[in-house]
Amino acid sequence: MNIETLYLECCTSTLAKAQALLLQADPKDMEYEMYPSACVHDPFGFFSRNVLTSLKPYFHSSKPVDDLKFKDVFRHAVLCNIITDEACERCLQYRDNRNNTAHHYGSDFAQKTLVFLPQFIEDATTLVAAIQKQNTD
Repeated sequence: MNIETLYLECCTSTLAKAQALLLQADPKDMEYEMYPSACVHDPFGFFSRNVLTSLKPYFHSSKPVDDLKFKDVFRHAVLCNIITDEACERCLQYRDNRNNTAHHYGSDFAQKTLVFLPQFIEDATTLVAAIQKQNTD
């Protein structure tokens, strides 16, 4: 089962661009409030779906994977050597941050988001490489 990574790659690239624009934006401008939303909500969802999809070849059918609780998806990804223990812990933090900031906006939201972005971009890039390796194995 080959898993398509092109969309995750595109999202990761877009995320890196949004981060750069956020860093350049004036905190008083509307863009400063818009970029964190673009940086956290959608990219994390695509990242998570790719982790979920990458687990399916390790199970007897898709249903047990689809029934996993959200955080268990990442724990199983560690067991299947898709992500590292450290990446799993970060993913759980990303998820908590995304949930905590889902309905909050403003400078506090942006600051909490900025803390995670560089490592998240690196983790997403590493996930793409792991899935591509899985595709060739």
